[in-house]
This record gives sequence, structure tokens and C-alpha cells, in this order.
Amino acid sequence: SLTHLHTATCSFSSMLSRLTRLTSAVAVRQAATTAYRPSVYAPPSRSASGWTKFQKKLQGELQGIREAGTYKSERVITSAQKSAISVSSRQQPVLNFCANNYLGLSDDKSLEEVAKQTMDTHGFGLSSVRFICGTQDLHKELEAKISKFHGMEDTILYASCFDANAGLFEIMLNPEDAVISDELNHASIIDGIRLCKAKRYRYKHMDMSDLEDQLRAATDQGCPSKMVVTDGVFSMDGDVAPLEKICDLADKYEALVMIDECHATGFLGKSGRGTPEYCGVEGRIDIINSTLGKALGGATGGYTTGKKEVVELLRQRSRPYLFSNSLAPPLVGASIKVFDILTSDTSRLERLTKNTARFRSAMTEAGFDVRPGDHPIVPVMLGDARLASEMADELLEKGIYVIGFSFPVVPKGKARIRVQLSAAHSEADVEQAISAFIEVGRAKGVIQ
Repeated sequence: SLTHLHTATCSFSSMLSRLTRLTSAVAVRQAATTAYRPSVYAPPSRSASGWTKFQKKLQGELQGIREAGTYKSERVITSAQKSAISVSSRQQPVLNFCANNYLGLSDDKSLEEVAKQTMDTHGFGLSSVRFICGTQDLHKELEAKISKFHGMEDTILYASCFDANAGLFEIMLNPEDAVISDELNHASIIDGIRLCKAKRYRYKHMDMSDLEDQLRAATDQGCPSKMVVTDGVFSMDGDVAPLEKICDLADKYEALVMIDECHATGFLGKSGRGTPEYCGVEGRIDIINSTLGKALGGATGGYTTGKKEVVELLRQRSRPYLFSNSLAPPLVGASIKVFDILTSDTSRLERLTKNTARFRSAMTEAGFDVRPGDHPIVPVMLGDARLASEMADELLEKGIYVIGFSFPVVPKGKARIRVQLSAAHSEADVEQAISAFIEVGRAKGVIQ
């Protein structure tokens, strides 16, 4: 029995030894794993004085924005972008009246199917800029379709129209040249002009007398090239630039005309070819910049279209083009389909026109301060930033999704709710929005 006891003791000791070694190995692996977990990584210590000062500065600026009632909170959408959307703060869907989804193509099933098919044939992304290994046959096909749609010679694609505006002026204009810009042009135009070294002139918003004064001043300065730059449609007001008069002045002073068509391409004009068609100046605009990210499906991407020499030089020197990834194949494939739709079917444009006319008429009749016009951007002017924000929140409770706009997006004292109509809205949708505006407007003392 002593032998059995000795054997059992040895076996237990051996098992205990193995367990000890196993436990030790597990502990080492756990320690190693823990040591490399990002959540427990401690960066090297550094002096906090520089960051502390900077942090206080940022906190002060943020607090000032909150106190002014202009702090912008992002509502979270939990559905596809369409006329009725789901938001995280509500159980019931709401009607969306603030998207750039003018033609209702953002959730178009035929576009989604083409995007899926294109991913199968051309892949998800290109991991390259255009001039290295990022140009597919699809990119050239889309550029050709855009050129034909606008009646231009050539087109160059960008990641966004912001990039197209950022990459244009410094390439086209030399220090001795002049750029003459509307004072309310989009921020991307302003930033693009800042990058160029040309002499800068600014004219009062859509003021043709002042534009002529600036053109005359640039001519007197001996500027060899002059470029008049304007939004085709101004996004905060829905104003349409007086392109016929602008073109007449440009001809008189031998200037070029460049327009940003982001809020016009696809739905303004008889066949949706934008402000040149709307204003009757097709063939008189030298350069058009626009986007694929609004009426044309709502994804992303922008472009410059114009004379072949303009596009060729941009391909050689435009920094946002040279140093940004190519547009993803599924997006390009779907965008080709968009231009096929635009040139074959005007029913969406007709519905948008009808919805816009009804909403504008009813809101004006109800007593709201609505800027005149016939564009589907309908600014409901309120003046006070806090009132615009509060009214938008109350409209959301009524099932209408809109946003209050205030400084610095619009000038101080010009706060408004910008309503945007869509071809995707039904007649009932439009009537529901009108009723909600009237109810909330009366409760807030905006109308009687």
C-alpha cells in the first residue's frame, strides 16, 4: 500500500507540475495580448500646457455657437434616402423635405441594380488616381455622356464638385488675369478662387450694373484674360443667375463665363440641362462645373465640362484630380445610367415642377415670407436663428424633416428653413408639409 501511495503521490505531483506550467503559459499569453490591445495602450507622456490652451479656445468657440442658437446637430437617418425616411429619434417615418434628391433617384432600383452589376464586372474600387492605373472604360464613357448632355467638347471627373471648383481657377488664370465673382457664390468657388493668383473682383449679388463696373475695372487694369464666375442657381435662395445679361456683358468685355450647376443639372430647363437651357444661353457658357451628388442619383462625384483644351490642361495640372482616387466603378456605372434616364424620360421633371408650383403657391397664400421664383429650393425666411432651429424641431414632431439654416451658412439676420421639393413627393406628401408649416407657423407667431 506504501508503494501505491508513493505512486499516487508522484502522479499528483506530475499533474500539479503540468497544470502549473499550463497556467503559467496562459498567463504569459494573456499578458502579451493585453499589452498589445489598443484600448489599454498608454501614449508617451507629454506636456499638456499647449493642448490645454488650445482646448479651452475650442470649448469657448463651441459654447458661443450654442449660446447663439446656431449649433448644428446631426440627425441620424436609419433608412435609405427617399421621400419618407426613418430617423433614430422617432419610431414613425418622416417626410424628407430638405434633401437635394430633386428627381427622386437616390433610391432608384434601376440605379442600384446597375451599381451591383458594375461591381461584378469592374470591381469595388481602383486604389489609384486616374493617370496611374485608375482609368477604366467606364470613366471615359461617363465623361463622353456628360459632354454630350451639356453640349461641350470634353469632361473631366472629380471626387466632388467642391474639388472641381478647387482645381479650376489656379490652372486657368495667371497672376495678370482677373476673376470676377458674385458675392454670394458657393464656398467651394470662393475657396477655389483663393487658391489662384489672379486679380480678384467681386460684384453685388446678381447686380449687372456692378458686374459691368468690375469688368470695366479689370479691362482698365489691362488683364489679358477675364472670367466671370457665378452659381447657376444659388443654393440658399433658389435664385437663378441672369445668364443672358451676364453673357452679354462677357461678350462686350471679351470675358469668359464659368457657372456652377450643382442645383440645376438634370432638372432645370425644359429638358433638365440646367440654367443655360433655362436662360436660353446654351452654347454661350465656356465652363460648367457640376455634381453627380444631388439630382443625379445623390451619391458623390463632380466634373468640369467645357472646351477640350480646358479639360486637357486640367488633366495635366489640376491637383484635386491628380492626387485623388478615381471614382468607384459602381458609382460610375450607375451615373451612366442616370444620363440615359435624363435623355429618355422627362416624367420626373414634370412631377417636380408640379410639386414646386403647388408648395410655393400655398405657402405664399398662407402668409409665409417665401422668396419668389420657380426653383424647387424654397427658402421660408424667418430671420432669427433660434426661431428657425426651434421651428424645424417642431416640424419634425409633425412628421416633416427640414433644417433651419443660420450664420455662417447664411448671413446674420437671414435665418430660414430651406425646403426642397422632389419628384418623389406625392401630392399628399406636399399637402401634409403645407399643413404642418401652417400649424407650426401660427403657433410660433410667424403667420396669423
